[in-house]
Amino acid sequence: MAQKSAALKFVILLGFVSLCADATYEGARSITGAYLQVLGASGTVVGLVAGFGELIGYGLRLAIGYLSDQTRKYWGITTLGFILNTAVVPLLAFAGRWEVAAGLMMAERTGKAVRTPPRDALLSHGVSQIGRGFGFGLHEAMDQTGAVMGPLAVAAMVYFQGEYRNGFTILIVPAVLGLIVLLVLQFLYPNPSDLEIEHEMSQEDGIPRVFWIYLGAVAIIAAGYADFPLIAFHFQKGNVASGQTIPLFYAFAMGVDAIAALIFGYLFDRVGISILMVAAFVSSFFAPLVFFGDTQMALLGIAFWGIGMGAQESILKAAIAGLVPKNKRATAYGIFSTGYGFAWFLGSTLMGVLYDRSITLLVIFSAATQLLAIPFFVWVQLQANKSQPELTDKPV
Repeated sequence: MAQKSAALKFVILLGFVSLCADATYEGARSITGAYLQVLGASGTVVGLVAGFGELIGYGLRLAIGYLSDQTRKYWGITTLGFILNTAVVPLLAFAGRWEVAAGLMMAERTGKAVRTPPRDALLSHGVSQIGRGFGFGLHEAMDQTGAVMGPLAVAAMVYFQGEYRNGFTILIVPAVLGLIVLLVLQFLYPNPSDLEIEHEMSQEDGIPRVFWIYLGAVAIIAAGYADFPLIAFHFQKGNVASGQTIPLFYAFAMGVDAIAALIFGYLFDRVGISILMVAAFVSSFFAPLVFFGDTQMALLGIAFWGIGMGAQESILKAAIAGLVPKNKRATAYGIFSTGYGFAWFLGSTLMGVLYDRSITLLVIFSAATQLLAIPFFVWVQLQANKSQPELTDKPV
């Protein structure tokens, strides 16, 4: 019982660190699309910048995950990534050209790439005590609490100060607070792997075949999931929302994301990986509502977008914790993130081009990819039934 309590405390404190990080960079991301439009960028540029940022942010994780497992310097690499991830955000206020802003956005994504695989590996140790779905869902809910607070703070600054660039300056506060808690957490839990409940999985095993099938299914979803900068660009260009209210749309999406992460995490621990099929179906509705609808319909579409994000950021990672032995887990998270990010880059770039040519084609592409992923999840479930029953029909 004491071990379970310690694990829960660890998950909550690490979640608070992520809360602060998300408040920082998600606060910035809530207006970067509109900011780029004001600085003179086109829809193609916004899609390319968003996609390439994700490519860097996810692609670099392949090497970082491997490096983390080889060196076992999980805490040190996480701290380095956190500092880079948040330090560049206030500098966006001084970007006078879209090229400069784009470069800073890339740097922020690089920092997130460095911190994410070792952080997820650390988190995976604690969640085994409290349920993987619930643990990752709780962490995502705290993540998204910060992702709500950051855009709200930015929205307030933009409202009272009147310029996007003023919204970036307030974000230094959560960045510093999160770093302080991260340093304390390392002192309290120098070896988080001691928290993990050992399952019957050889630590000499490599990454199993079902993981690669699973990665393919997730890549299909990522390819058709429009990044918020493109959505914000559409809101700005189409007068769906004003510059002052766009961050509120993003804050709403992050709130939905947080609630969805808890619900889907809870369901994952009870019904297993099949819950991903439900998430993919629900998220297929966001594109037509966001890109075809008026303000009210767009708000509903943002809710569906948030539901999909909540599922992706929680149960996708929870499943990996049950598929891969812990001494390969940071590597697996790095590979997973690389595949996810590469698919996101290609999809975001394509959707940026489609936006400039035909919004209808963009919507068809986005919705179709979400639905196409469902048969692949069925395949994953069948494979997991054979090798890891706990992922499909038992609580973790």
